[in-house]
Amino acid sequence: MCVCQTMEVGKYGKTASHAGERGVLLEPFIHQVGGHSSMMRYDDHTVCKPLITREQRFYESLPPEMKEFTPEYKGVVSVSFEGDSDGYINLVAYPYVENEAVEQDDMPERDQPRRKHSRRSLHRSGSVSEHKEERPGLATDNPESLQETKSPKVELHIHSDVPFQMLDGNSSLGSEKISYNPWSLRCHKQQLSRMRSESKDRKLYKFLLLENVVHHFQFPCVLDLKMGTRQHGDDASEEKAARQMKKCEQSTSATLGVRVCGMQVYQLDTGHYLCRNKYYGRGLSIEGFRSALYQYLHNGQELRKDLFKPILTKLRSLKAVLERQASYRFYSSSLLIIYDGQDNRAGMFMERRAEMRLKRVDTSLPESLQDDGGTEPSSSSPPKVDVRMIDFAHSTFKGFRDDPTVHDGPDVGYIFGLESLISIMEQMRDENQ
Repeated sequence: MCVCQTMEVGKYGKTASHAGERGVLLEPFIHQVGGHSSMMRYDDHTVCKPLITREQRFYESLPPEMKEFTPEYKGVVSVSFEGDSDGYINLVAYPYVENEAVEQDDMPERDQPRRKHSRRSLHRSGSVSEHKEERPGLATDNPESLQETKSPKVELHIHSDVPFQMLDGNSSLGSEKISYNPWSLRCHKQQLSRMRSESKDRKLYKFLLLENVVHHFQFPCVLDLKMGTRQHGDDASEEKAARQMKKCEQSTSATLGVRVCGMQVYQLDTGHYLCRNKYYGRGLSIEGFRSALYQYLHNGQELRKDLFKPILTKLRSLKAVLERQASYRFYSSSLLIIYDGQDNRAGMFMERRAEMRLKRVDTSLPESLQDDGGTEPSSSSPPKVDVRMIDFAHSTFKGFRDDPTVHDGPDVGYIFGLESLISIMEQMRDENQ
């Protein structure tokens, strides 16, 4: 079917016409668990997002010792909002040409389109708690408009080896299993809605190319943490600063310097991901944050105790690096913690369970062989984990872009969040030895 062919990443768009170049069709990044800009999959090793100049310049100015803890910056592409002959809308990436594309921050926030969500569309996109806290404005409640902005990449052609499943506000499992993280679909629809509303005047957009930090993982378990006690940038309006301060005061950002902004965890017992979004994270108490962290480290069968050491090692290393970055502020940035939900150890765990089931049902086996032995498999190599800082649209440091505000010393709010995270994980480790 021709529609399927046009949806494959890395294939060329049949409607591409930019300067004679054939573009790369983008599709939503199915493992996006937080944020508000749609992350798009460019290829297996690369994602892209709408470019904000401050974030681009920040990536270009990173100190070498911070690069271990940030995605690799790979440049810029121009992205076109195009319809194909089947009536579907595609995002197509082309080589960047100076002065041809526009940036997301070229348009003032007050001029960006705002539409209200309907209750029905909110129910489809996320948890019950979203109904209470969602601000108007990025998706539409007009069914006809939703039909026009739908993408077959989202509804038909995004494929994952395992389904995702959303947890509602009461922590019970939803009935719908889907092949993408619900938040990634939400962000993609919002992005299409924004770009479509501007498509008459703006044909090309600048997108930032970044390393896909989960491409090493077969079943990436991702925790997105909003770090720091302050979220608004130095350039924020009084209204926006007040909104951000209120969010911090009403969440663990104020008490711990960190809050959950999104999460997906692969469950060995069911073979699907459990997902949480930012609205869940905003409502957590300190104890609720601990429980969320425990859930992130639990695979449905057991707490992954083997993850404590490698994660804590990386968190302590990051803390040491940031303590040496005088004048840096990472307002509104996030920290990703990633591990594989089905590494070698998990595979051996499942094989062991299967063997035990067979022994129990085979009564011809000697009793000694029917006994499970009470031991669990262990892997000789440590589990693969990663810790990365992302989202630098509001970051700054002395001399950066002639910013008028100069901060002294390291980012104590961010470091406080790391200290809280380290402390909670150490307590959890000690309690579960």
